[in-house]
Amino acid sequence: QVQLVESGGGLAQAGGSLRLSCAASSRTFSPYAMAWFRQVPGKEREFVGYFGRGAGSAFYADSAKGRFTIFRASAESTVYLQINSLKPEDTAVYYCAAGNLPTQNWFDYNYWGQGTQVTVSS
Repeated sequence: QVQLVESGGGLAQAGGSLRLSCAASSRTFSPYAMAWFRQVPGKEREFVGYFGRGAGSAFYADSAKGRFTIFRASAESTVYLQINSLKPEDTAVYYCAAGNLPTQNWFDYNYWGQGTQVTVSS
């Protein structure tokens, strides 16, 4: 079973930047879509964006446009999420997901990372 492992979360100050990474445990794993979601306690998992295999750019949720950038490594089994101009409301657990359907729906993704906490202080 392929596992997704996220890293790069932690405590950051408002206005700063963070880069989250997500790597698949198998280098031959090449899902069509790799996505990022985030979740705060008591709320539904929120779509951030996805990057389709072979695509030139990512697709973002409206709330993520401008400050969030998703890109995939050439190996296709690694995806990154760059967050700039951090805001306290970005505080959440960020999850990486992979699947064969590039959608905004968390239930369309078959593989999930364990999540990485991002906390932004004001």
